[in-house]
Amino acid sequence: MKANLAQREPEMLKRWESLDVYSRIRAARAGAPQFILHDGPPYANGDIHIGHAVNKVLKDIIIKSHTLDGMDAPYIPGWDCHGLPIELQVEKKKGKPGHKITAAEFRVACREYAAKQVDGQRRDFQRLGVFGDWEKPYLTMDYAFEAGIIRALGQIIANGHVQKGEKPVHWCIDCGSALAEAEVEYADKQSLAIDVRFPVVDPTAFAACANTSPNGCGAGAMSVVIWTTTPWTLPANQAVAFNAELDYVIVEAQTTHGKERLIVAEGLLKDAMDRWDIAEYRVVGDGRGIAFEGLKLKHPFYDREVPIIVGEHVTLEAGTGAVHTAPGHGLEDYIVGLRYGLAVNNPVGGDGRFLPNTPLFAGENVFQANAHVVEVLKAHGALLLETRFTHSYPHCWRHKTPIIFRATPQWFISMNKAGLRDTALNEIDKVNWLPEWGQSRIEGMVRGRPDWCISRQRTWGVPIPLFIHKTTGEWHPRTAELLELVAKRVEKHGIEAWFELHPRDLLGDEEGAHYAKITDTLDVWFDSGVTHACVLEQRDGLHSPADLYLEGSDQHRGWFQSSLMTSVAIHGCAPYRQVLTHGFTVDAKGEKMSKSKGNVVSPQTVMKTLGADIIRLWVAATDYRTEMTVSDEILNRTADAYRRLRNTARFLLANLNGFDPAIHLIAPEAMLALDRWVVDRAAQLQIEIIAAYQEYQFHVVVQKVQQFCVIDLGGFYLDVIKDRQYTTPTDSRARRSCQTAMFHLIEAMSRWLAPILSFTADEIWREIPGERDETIFTAVWYDKLFTLAANELLDRECWEQVIAVRVAIGPALEAARKAGHIGSSLDAEIILYCNDTLLAQLKRLGDELRFALIVSEVKLLPLTEQTEDANATDLDGLAVRVISSAHPKCVRCWHHRAEVGSHAEHPELCGRCAENVSGVGELRQFA
Repeated sequence: MKANLAQREPEMLKRWESLDVYSRIRAARAGAPQFILHDGPPYANGDIHIGHAVNKVLKDIIIKSHTLDGMDAPYIPGWDCHGLPIELQVEKKKGKPGHKITAAEFRVACREYAAKQVDGQRRDFQRLGVFGDWEKPYLTMDYAFEAGIIRALGQIIANGHVQKGEKPVHWCIDCGSALAEAEVEYADKQSLAIDVRFPVVDPTAFAACANTSPNGCGAGAMSVVIWTTTPWTLPANQAVAFNAELDYVIVEAQTTHGKERLIVAEGLLKDAMDRWDIAEYRVVGDGRGIAFEGLKLKHPFYDREVPIIVGEHVTLEAGTGAVHTAPGHGLEDYIVGLRYGLAVNNPVGGDGRFLPNTPLFAGENVFQANAHVVEVLKAHGALLLETRFTHSYPHCWRHKTPIIFRATPQWFISMNKAGLRDTALNEIDKVNWLPEWGQSRIEGMVRGRPDWCISRQRTWGVPIPLFIHKTTGEWHPRTAELLELVAKRVEKHGIEAWFELHPRDLLGDEEGAHYAKITDTLDVWFDSGVTHACVLEQRDGLHSPADLYLEGSDQHRGWFQSSLMTSVAIHGCAPYRQVLTHGFTVDAKGEKMSKSKGNVVSPQTVMKTLGADIIRLWVAATDYRTEMTVSDEILNRTADAYRRLRNTARFLLANLNGFDPAIHLIAPEAMLALDRWVVDRAAQLQIEIIAAYQEYQFHVVVQKVQQFCVIDLGGFYLDVIKDRQYTTPTDSRARRSCQTAMFHLIEAMSRWLAPILSFTADEIWREIPGERDETIFTAVWYDKLFTLAANELLDRECWEQVIAVRVAIGPALEAARKAGHIGSSLDAEIILYCNDTLLAQLKRLGDELRFALIVSEVKLLPLTEQTEDANATDLDGLAVRVISSAHPKCVRCWHHRAEVGSHAEHPELCGRCAENVSGVGELRQFA
């Protein structure tokens, strides 16, 4: 095994490609039980980042570990290829569709751009050592896939889940389109917060509905006061909402307008008066919110009356307890407005400007119009207070700009019309969510989510291929049949087949004249959301539901949810059995990565400098269920840990030189006790490692393998057997026994590492002696490990004690070395003073205890005979005395022995070395 991992990995990739390793794996597992991890498609735009690397490496570890389990675990990678980000990139080079370039030409350019992005990302994913069907990935822009999306939509329509409506949706002015829930993120925004008077039309009637004092209901103009942070929505106001169960008060107050009567919720009275800086006031009437339902108020600046309505969404969290209601600009407003038949008035266009027929504000940008609204309110005497207010506000995840709610004609998947919400919640409970909190997270989102707006006003996307009657607005009675006809055309020619289609092409001249073709495109979350239908249900060798979906923790509101909704809408069941999430990558300070901060870790750079296996080891060694910290320093530390693993493997392989398992392998019962112990230790460890893989606890795998290599092997076993390896005859039982053990260890260890350190493990595999498959990735877990027999003289407990003694005497040996009494530990003879239990255990090794402790001589005495010059140790029942050996040193094994010089032919050798050189070789039983 050589160093220079980053330079050698590309050579290994070429070898895997020439061997067609993925096909070999499929052939080796043909007919085996299946495990299907379904790939959530990354977006085909830009180079992969460290988050992509985390996601793909985790999936690859899972696939490879299940393959070692003997399962057939195919992996079909995919890409999301439609949508706005690609449009924006193409616009930069080609211009907007309909200007310098036709819509059809624009879609061709988008398809070409996406294909190039897929190729670039695919190369990087393969460079990471990720196995999959890279030659036949699924692309949402493939003609067959686009047709599949249309067919999935047809099934959802047939099951009664799709409806058209004019509802308020998240709208990005910069995108010029509606946004899905998953395309919205929240950030702090400073808004203009205003308190506005809505004058009561009939104060006498209002007072009559309240509980008033015997002295009457006070004096002055009467107004209900609302508080809002979106002044621009006031032109669309249709009502003011109270909470039916809250108490409201009529307050007579002295303001800058003189004496007037203001109506607010009792629970917010003090806060409101403090905010308005009103010191003199008295309550002159009160009543429950329901008592005022239906009473009329005057719009603050338009000549119209609006009703008081009641709704549960009104709370005492902030404001006045009276909520300005504009069904065209808010979902809660829209929902409560349905009960009262309020108009869904939206005076705002898709460009974020008021429509030309909007009184006072025509043509103004909504956010810039806020100041104008305030001026109009002042002019009408309706403004009570204006302040600045910082709060969390929805932003477009692409443009990072504030969005608006606006009612537009859109297509929706209804959450309640055909019971989609209830069925989805029921299905969520059947899925195994890892971590467990994922279930409550997605449940809360599904319970509270609005209808899914699936329509977009874009150019590069799968169409909603419906024909709508020009007069009635109803869709065609043969919609199901027509959708299939469209799907067949798209299957041959792509989505352009719909955009080029004229209604008469399918409906004929007469009928076609009465129907309009929908030009909206589908939300890209619908594209990726139906991959279960277009991939799992269509590809040979896959099944639905998938055994596992694995993505970042943000996908509870994204792909996990869109997949759930479409699968339940089509089949009534979830598309997955298990859902596993990973956290996001952050820098060493816990901060989000960004180019502007200069804290981005590029996977391409790491692969070129350190190697892909270092990224893979970092991913596996990190508890990925929380935020994953990464930096150059962390990756360099990971490289150090990698070298310790690699060096252990190199030592094992180097000491298997000349070992042929077909000839030299020794049966377990013939092996030395220490060698049987280390194989037993590996057998125990393998059970734990396989369990950790199956539980997706990869950091536990890394910890256990590292501990085994550093402590059990490097800190004990390999140190002890060096003597046997270098001093006993080549073909002796003592040497072949430890070679047999090392052969078992490297066979097992290479497999333990294969899912994580794929490049390194396959390199190890090719260096292991004996016949084997051409690649480790067709292998299963090593099954030749064995455990210690029940009647073993030196059992697990005994070896644990030997190791404990070795650790305990270390400080005394080190002290003797620092004092100049000894050089290496072999210059020492030691006396161990032991309690009865320890004494009995150590005596089992006889003279070979010195080999286990790597000293020239060991004398065992009862603890009761401990002398004053003996050193206490950290091990209960053990003291040690270190003596510099007075005997000559054997030049071959470096042990100090009395018999050195007594052999005429070998005067510089000890007795056992002379036997190993000239005789039949020494006999070892234990170490």
